[in-house]
Amino acid sequence: MKEWSNCLELERAPEKVSGAWLFRGTRVPVKALFENLEDGATVDEFLEWFPGVTRRQVESVLDFTATSLEPSGAA
Repeated sequence: MKEWSNCLELERAPEKVSGAWLFRGTRVPVKALFENLEDGATVDEFLEWFPGVTRRQVESVLDFTATSLEPSGAA
């Protein structure tokens, strides 16, 4: 698994939302994205519900997650 710290669209600060990984520049935890997607929400719905988060950020996190699941050495 890759480190979330390598995803430029995220940030973490102990004083913000108990140190959870957040979409950079927001107080929206990345966990909220995955919880909403698991519950059947679409990316468009998530973006509507969390207006501070950009589509670029969501796509970056999803791409980052997908590549972190690839076997080592995969391109």
